[in-house]
Amino acid sequence: MPTNLPPEYFEAERRFRAAETVAEKIACLEELISTIPKHKGTEHLRGDLRRKLAKLKASAQQSSKVSSKRDSAFHIKREGAGQVVMVGPTNVGKSALLTRLTNATPEVAETPFTTWTPIPGMMPFENIKVQVIDTPSLDREFVEPALMALIRRADLVLLVVDLQADAIQQLNDAVRLLAEHRIAPRHWRDRYSEGERVTFLPFLVLANKCDDERYDEDYEIFCGLLEEEWPVLPVSAITGRNLELLKRMIFERLDIIRIYSKAPGREPDLTAPFVMKKGSTVAEFAEKIHRDFYEQLKAARVWGSGVYDGQLVGRDHILNDEDIVELRI
Repeated sequence: MPTNLPPEYFEAERRFRAAETVAEKIACLEELISTIPKHKGTEHLRGDLRRKLAKLKASAQQSSKVSSKRDSAFHIKREGAGQVVMVGPTNVGKSALLTRLTNATPEVAETPFTTWTPIPGMMPFENIKVQVIDTPSLDREFVEPALMALIRRADLVLLVVDLQADAIQQLNDAVRLLAEHRIAPRHWRDRYSEGERVTFLPFLVLANKCDDERYDEDYEIFCGLLEEEWPVLPVSAITGRNLELLKRMIFERLDIIRIYSKAPGREPDLTAPFVMKKGSTVAEFAEKIHRDFYEQLKAARVWGSGVYDGQLVGRDHILNDEDIVELRI
C-alpha cells in the first residue's frame, strides 16, 4: 500500500539527518512523525520512527544522569580473564546469545532496539570466566560515542549477523560503521599507514540462527559471498549449536594462558589459575604473584608442556597454557 507522504515529510527528514545533537534529533524526529498521514500504508513507517524516538529519548535521559565517565553505563569494570563485546545490527540475537553464554538475563524480544545500554555477563570456560558484554545495536542514525569507547577497550569483538537475513549486508554495514570510528579488525593493519590512530582488535563473526543442518547450505553460501577471509562460526542461540566451540574459540582469541602456582612439597590448586598473556615468562609470573618473588627469583621448576616434570628453568623461560610453576627464591 502506498504511503503518499507529503512534501513536509521530506523536508523534516532532511533536517533530521542534518541534526548533530541528540536534542536536535529528538525535536526533528517528533516533527517528522507529525507530518506522516495516519493510514494503513504508513503504519510500519510510523512504528519504526516511534521506536527510534524512544531510543533517542532513553539515551538522552541516561546521559543526563551521568555525572562522570566512571558513572556511565558504558564504562564497565573489567572482570574475569578478558573483556569481550558483542556488536551488530538490531534483531540478530545478541541478547539471546548472552543469555545462553553467561549468567546475565537481558531482555530478549523480536522487536528492534531492545538493548539500549550495554549488559555484561560472565561466561564460564573450564576453570576461568570471561566477561561478555551485549551492546546496543549499531545504528548509523544514532551512534553513541561511549559505545565506541567501550568497543575500543575490549579484548575481542564478536560481530553477530543473522544468517536468515541479509548477513553479508549486515557484516559490511557494521564493519564500515566501526571503521568510520577508527575501529578495525586486526587483519586490516596493512590497509592503514603507520601513525594513523586506529584501534585494531581481533574479530570473530558469528553467523547466528544457524539452528541445525537445514541451514548449513545458507552458511556455505554466506561464506562463499564474503569478499575477504573472516574468522566465522555458525551458531544458534535457540538450539545452542556450536556454543561450546564458541567458548573455546573466545579463549584462544584472547591470547591468554592459565598458570598454576605450586608451593614446594604441596599439590597445586588447579581450580584457581593465574591468567596471563600468551608468551609470558617465569619472571613475569613471579611478578604477578608478588614483587618480592620477582626480585628474589633465582629459578623455577615447571610441570607441563614443553618440559619434563619438574624441570628446572630460568627466569626467561616462556610458559604454556596450564603449566604448573614452583618458584625458587
